[in-house]
Amino acid sequence: MESLSSAPAFAITAGRAWPIGAHADAAGVNFAVFSAHAQAIDLCLFEATGTHEVARLRLPGRSGDVWHGRVEGAAPGLVYGLRALGAWRPDKGHRFNPAKLLLDPYAREIVGRFDWADLPFAADRAHPKQMDTRDNAATALKARVTLDAYDWGDDCAPGVPLADTLLYELHVKGFSALNPAVPAALRGSYAGLGHEASIAHLKQLGVTAVSLLPVQQRIDEERLVKAGLSNYWGYNTIGFFAPEPRLGRTPGDGAATRTEFRDMVKALHAAGVEVILDVVFNHSAEGDAIGPTVAFKGLDNASYYRLPPAARSDYDNYTGCGNTIDLRHPRVLQLVMDSLRYWVSEMHVDGYRFDLAPVLGRGDEGFERAAAFFAAVAQDPLLARVKMIAEPWDLGPGGYQVGNFPNGWAEWNDKFRDDMRAFWLRHPSTRGAFAQRLCASSDLYRARARAPAESVNYVISHDGFTLRDLLSYSERHNLANLEDNRDGTDHNLSFNCGVEGPSDDTGVNRLRGRLQRAVLATTLLAQGTPMLCAGDELGHTQRGNNNPYCHDSAVTWMDWARADAELIAFTARVVALRRIARPFANRWYSGLTDPLGLHDLTWFTRSGEPLQGSAWTDPASRVLGCLIGEPGRAQAPLLLLVNADADDTTFMLPAGVWEVVLDSTHPTGLGSWHGQGEIELSLPAGSLMLLAAAGADIRL
Repeated sequence: MESLSSAPAFAITAGRAWPIGAHADAAGVNFAVFSAHAQAIDLCLFEATGTHEVARLRLPGRSGDVWHGRVEGAAPGLVYGLRALGAWRPDKGHRFNPAKLLLDPYAREIVGRFDWADLPFAADRAHPKQMDTRDNAATALKARVTLDAYDWGDDCAPGVPLADTLLYELHVKGFSALNPAVPAALRGSYAGLGHEASIAHLKQLGVTAVSLLPVQQRIDEERLVKAGLSNYWGYNTIGFFAPEPRLGRTPGDGAATRTEFRDMVKALHAAGVEVILDVVFNHSAEGDAIGPTVAFKGLDNASYYRLPPAARSDYDNYTGCGNTIDLRHPRVLQLVMDSLRYWVSEMHVDGYRFDLAPVLGRGDEGFERAAAFFAAVAQDPLLARVKMIAEPWDLGPGGYQVGNFPNGWAEWNDKFRDDMRAFWLRHPSTRGAFAQRLCASSDLYRARARAPAESVNYVISHDGFTLRDLLSYSERHNLANLEDNRDGTDHNLSFNCGVEGPSDDTGVNRLRGRLQRAVLATTLLAQGTPMLCAGDELGHTQRGNNNPYCHDSAVTWMDWARADAELIAFTARVVALRRIARPFANRWYSGLTDPLGLHDLTWFTRSGEPLQGSAWTDPASRVLGCLIGEPGRAQAPLLLLVNADADDTTFMLPAGVWEVVLDSTHPTGLGSWHGQGEIELSLPAGSLMLLAAAGADIRL
């Protein structure tokens, strides 16, 4: 290949400072790179494989803190990296090392595979304060200039209101890797999720939005690579604009991967299913002070990361991953906003779930509900219309912020998770805690004038036991993670129903099945936005591993061959009931009467008496009834009966004509009882029933 440095067609001019990144037109490519503290930025051009550096051009333009240049005659497909010249003063927060080739933070396509040798480290690993001057260009990650054209045709965002949303959290690979209904060549890929067989399952369940574990390009941690494992979940991002190539059918072809991702989104949209991305803007894959230099550290460490004022050679670690991205800096905030806009505008995604989201709102004194990031999202015409979901905690001081995010944001509600686990699975609990969580955690959201739908109700997520394992294991079994069973939470609030692990005991399995259905029904019928974890409707097990983040194997892949068809049918029935009847409206209930003397919501004991006073906090009983006088969609009152005790009981029904529309003791939820009220109805242990009054007009 002709040397680019000697070819007049590739002469560099000042170009312009916007937009950030590499952008091609018919006559050349403009490069713009942020660094507030560099003394110069070199643009390094490579041949097509990215192995050999063929030209090094200094960016001639500087506008404020943006370095820029335009390479005339360059075209899409050009492979490039960056070198930043500046001070090597870790004690001041600066880690410039021109021997280390850097990845453009705005790279749309990343060339190469990260190599955990010594070369990616800007510091000498044996002497961390000393600079490693060995050149790493041959093996460093690089960017490729892209210019995509994709025909979206009549693609239209489903635009499902949050109150009508059923979130379904899944891993792109794990969802279809073992599904025999998906062609073998597509399994475990974006195309596999977009296949008609995958979509048919989502439609059967009634899913309105898939919430994808991270799909932005990642690096596997050194410890995992050496152990033959990987960061399967993907929470170690290095490329905020690049889809993870290992989830595509052709990992070495970035353009094909982007097309495949878009095809998946388009197919899901055509089926009315939204696509939510789990994104990691709280930390990067560069780790702590002894971690590698891939991009941000080398370009402007003191701007991209939060550094302790008294020890700027270290990193604030509010994430548990070694570093914390600093959104207080306007250019770092711009990077996050540009990435979010890119995935909405160019990839047509419908929203985001933000990992360790308090980091996004951390100011100088801690979490700020009015932080710049939240203000930027609220005023952005593109992002203001998509779903924003927070994981509302991080590991820093004051990091637990459930209920404190801005109006319009939804939040993972772990109080719902823990209180519902405790109530159903025989841990200390009360009827008051159950009722509070069932009604959208009004203690957290109502006082701030937030909508009930902003509580994302879940009992199971990717992080922890599966639903089946929650009822099969009392202890975590994580030895396969090679951390001596120390990783993963020990606060599981699980219940093995008398036997640790799989059992042939009919009574044990019957109890496990009944409790699985009760937990699923509670999650799906509760006020708020429900979230299912993929595989729970199949009865998937991870063999007691409650932290299988590092297993890209049958441990985490959904086991379609052993799918529980009755549990799938039960889940679909409950979802249909929620859609048709909407037991709880997306508004706050008062418990008061209307002009006709009817209550919008009333709670009863098993004897039919009002539940009040000390009965709410009495731990001796877990039996209660909820009469919903004003359901969200049903045309007549609904009655929810709950028995989380270990013994069967009876419940005195209120006056009226009632029909059971959901019975969790039945494997598929079918109800068969109907009759006049003011009689006792049997309510088996560990079960719930939903009854509809005459005229409710519920047709499944």
